[in-house]
Amino acid sequence: MKHFFTFLLTLVVTLGWAQKKELKQAQKLYKSAKISEAKASLDANQALLESAELKYAAPYNLLRSQISLAEEAYQASYDYLQLAQKSSGLSSKTDEQKRLLISAVINTAIEQSENKEFVASAENLYLSYVIDPVANLDYLYYAASNAVNASEYKLSLKYYQILKDIKYTGITVKHYVTEVANNTEIEVSASEYSIYQKSKDYTNFRTEDTESKFPEIVKNIALIYNQLGEKEKAIAAVKDARAESPNDLGLILTEANIYIELGEKEKFKTLMGEAIAQDPENANLYYNLGVVTADLGDKENARAYYEKAIELDPSMENGYLNLVALILEDETSIVEEMNSLGNSRADNAKYDILKEKRESVYSECVPILKKLMSISDSNQEAARTLMNIYATLGNNEGFMEMKKLLE
Repeated sequence: MKHFFTFLLTLVVTLGWAQKKELKQAQKLYKSAKISEAKASLDANQALLESAELKYAAPYNLLRSQISLAEEAYQASYDYLQLAQKSSGLSSKTDEQKRLLISAVINTAIEQSENKEFVASAENLYLSYVIDPVANLDYLYYAASNAVNASEYKLSLKYYQILKDIKYTGITVKHYVTEVANNTEIEVSASEYSIYQKSKDYTNFRTEDTESKFPEIVKNIALIYNQLGEKEKAIAAVKDARAESPNDLGLILTEANIYIELGEKEKFKTLMGEAIAQDPENANLYYNLGVVTADLGDKENARAYYEKAIELDPSMENGYLNLVALILEDETSIVEEMNSLGNSRADNAKYDILKEKRESVYSECVPILKKLMSISDSNQEAARTLMNIYATLGNNEGFMEMKKLLE
């Protein structure tokens, strides 16, 4: 039995010596910038080193992390780093490796974003967050944005959902000072702000919080669900968002747009009314409300909305065209009634009345179209409609003018 223990001790010592020797050799190659040779050495002795006790396994995993970082295999580098961090004796080295890894990941992600490699950038930004969720939380937000830029909506939804769950706001403090010499306010860094407070060259020190990104995040979740065709989840998400920011105009419009896509025009109309209450000078809101109100058959209010849109934005070409189209809808019923009449004296008299009524509808459209033409004489739809109206009204001069313009 004594001989067995002696043999076992000899075997353990020999194995440990071999592990140390191979590890030292790979470390030496790495320090000499022979990355591929160091990796080959580790690969050749992988079984030996991975089965080693912690005092050898931890440095082995740290070296693997360093080699992976050199090869820009960031996920592998992080995986090995996590194994190396099990040894408290290597904390200073693993902390430094973590710092180097984060820096490399973020710099690569920024470069990828600039090159419009949005998916790769998003994944690296997310990795930087995983490595240090506290310090790199902002990068998760940018990862979600890049995923949207790449139209990778499921990936962006994953990131946005994390941000929503932790109620990320992204609020930062901006620092402002005013230069005494020229009375100009400038934005400065936090450290500069502290220094300038001791200087007589600056005055009017103030700070200001940026707006919270949380409403945008929950709004984007709703938009993504809508984009993915998951309407019910989109509605639920936007309701969550509005609970956080009930008066957010963007959220109101998002909910309204989802309802219009679902064909629920009455709900859309109600929400557009809320939007107008928030932004009563927004011509586009009145225009969109006019479109839906017209679809619902309420021509009187639809006309009022179109006219208000034009009043607020006299250059809104679609406002004029939709208003004209709404007015001309009356022509259809007039023409149908004219075509149903016979040749009796009474029918002929009624025909003349209807003809006059039809011409009145056309005449009502003329000043609207002329106003549009004064804004944009290249609007072919307006010119063509006006030409046809002039033809019906017998205005040959106007007809020829529009015809020439079209040609």
